[in-house]
Amino acid sequence: MAAFEVLNQKGEKVSDIELADGVFDLSVKKDILNTVVRMQLAAKRSGTASTKGRSEVKGSTAKMFRQKGTGRARRGDIKAPLLRGGGVVFGPKPRSYEIKVPKKVRKTAKKMALSAKNQSSTLKVLNKIDLEEIKTKNFVEILNALNVKNALFIVDDIDDKVMLSARNVPSVKVLHIDGLNVYDVLKYEYVILLESSAKAIEGRLT
Repeated sequence: MAAFEVLNQKGEKVSDIELADGVFDLSVKKDILNTVVRMQLAAKRSGTASTKGRSEVKGSTAKMFRQKGTGRARRGDIKAPLLRGGGVVFGPKPRSYEIKVPKKVRKTAKKMALSAKNQSSTLKVLNKIDLEEIKTKNFVEILNALNVKNALFIVDDIDDKVMLSARNVPSVKVLHIDGLNVYDVLKYEYVILLESSAKAIEGRLT
């Protein structure tokens, strides 16, 4: 079992917690993480770029001038790709950029991402976050106490006081465990788990 110190929001140790090695201390394979991150980024692409080909552009199909005797190119109609306003050759069409990755691989990648943070000592566990009011200053005080600036907070309960207090802090994101993903875990320097969310993640990924 992987052992972690449980801190309070003042940065003081209050207890210890043990979490499964199979989730928080796996051997990390970069190729698996790379595949899943590419899958996530590809899924964000809209794939709606579209151009009109020669047959789709509006314009006359009449030959612009006679074939011979003008000294000019043997031009066909005005919709030719070489002319201004003509069709586009091999231009983009709407498409899907989806990359299919097996469910087991995606699940393994989440474990490896969390393990990578643990192994680099950038994974912290908090007992809870308790804010009396919606105030960014109060949330920044928690960050200062934990000595972090760039962090992903993973919570198991949507608390508007926490969500709204954190949303204006640069380089900080509060994420519900339902949205746990490899890209966000790797993107932020620190990952901060609540004690309850750590147990919930362990249960889901074991």
